[in-house]
Amino acid sequence: MNDQKGGNTGITRRDFIKVTGAIVIVAGIGGCGATDESPTPTNTPSPTSTPVPTDTPETGQILVTPDLIPPADGYLLVDIEKCQGCLSCMLACSLIHEGVESPSLSRIQIMQNSFASFPDDLTIEQCRQCVDPACVMVCPTGALAADANFGNVRIVDREKCIGCGLCFEACPFTPSRAFLAADEAYDGQAKSRKCDLCANAPYHWDEAGGGPDGKQACVAVCPVGAIVFTAEIPRQEGDRGYKVDLRERNWGKLGYPTS
Repeated sequence: MNDQKGGNTGITRRDFIKVTGAIVIVAGIGGCGATDESPTPTNTPSPTSTPVPTDTPETGQILVTPDLIPPADGYLLVDIEKCQGCLSCMLACSLIHEGVESPSLSRIQIMQNSFASFPDDLTIEQCRQCVDPACVMVCPTGALAADANFGNVRIVDREKCIGCGLCFEACPFTPSRAFLAADEAYDGQAKSRKCDLCANAPYHWDEAGGGPDGKQACVAVCPVGAIVFTAEIPRQEGDRGYKVDLRERNWGKLGYPTS
């Protein structure tokens, strides 16, 4: 791995992750380990709060105006230079939401480029719980809404979701923070998923659950602390509000740039 001055430290992300024991941590978090059996849900909260819709006769859709959507009480911040690309966060996310370890069902995504050099070889893409969420505003059924029961986190109600994909298309980020996947509980119908800060995670390892006042799986499982929770609204323009420096001085001894 090369540092910012071009010097060779002899330590790569792969070497570093070997000594962190990330996979052991994933397996060791209470209730978040791999299993051959389907885990039993411990809490199954469901969204109940729906923003007031505005009818739009021209399209037949129901859109929600931004001033009716309160900001969320919680956000995820990431340090892409601290991340080791172990995918622990993705496996933990899908496990507590879907009951299986599946990167394709994870609400948080690690994007890797084997041909790029540090720090451009990977990035973390997490839902921003946007202050003006395009996905919420475009939902025609109110299935994607700010849930007052969980700190106004933007949550999908699968009962209301019709799998239209408008939330996926409306998300201004790549990859889209909302995505569609077949849901066995609804006879394989496509249902939307997105990060809810683990508020509506039926396989959560903690009986108290997630949400802004609970525990987020990706934060809890990250072996190097590259993901943190904050109650403060991040800067909305660009990436700097959500992709931050979480490295302390000791990381400099490993060849990582520190502030």
